[in-house]
Amino acid sequence: MASTFHLEIATPERLLLREQVTEAQVPAKNGYLGILPDHAPLLAELGIGELTYTVAGRKQSLCIEGGWVEVLPDHVRVLATTAERADEIDTHRAHTALERAEQRLASTEADLDVGRALNALKRAQERLNVASHK
Repeated sequence: MASTFHLEIATPERLLLREQVTEAQVPAKNGYLGILPDHAPLLAELGIGELTYTVAGRKQSLCIEGGWVEVLPDHVRVLATTAERADEIDTHRAHTALERAEQRLASTEADLDVGRALNALKRAQERLNVASHK
């Protein structure tokens, strides 16, 4: 049984990670996936959240949103719509987005797109959560 697997994380703009890791937690659309070496193959849609992985005993994290994850026994490929490392997140901008989403949800607008406002709120919360790990 292998003790590591190859993890690749990419967006349409760039490759963020290509590393041998011992484990990963990936935010899928309907909940988190825990991935260890020799995991059963699967394909899942990504949600909004914190992707964590462990390299040489050290936990690392990124904030991702949307896309797909392909899991094979020795290789995991994450193709995210957006992904940011903790040190790349502009916390001021994330706080502003959080406040704006909270205000939108508290409003009584008849044409409010609640789903979009909730996604904006979750995205801002997750960005702030990941940024707190730097």
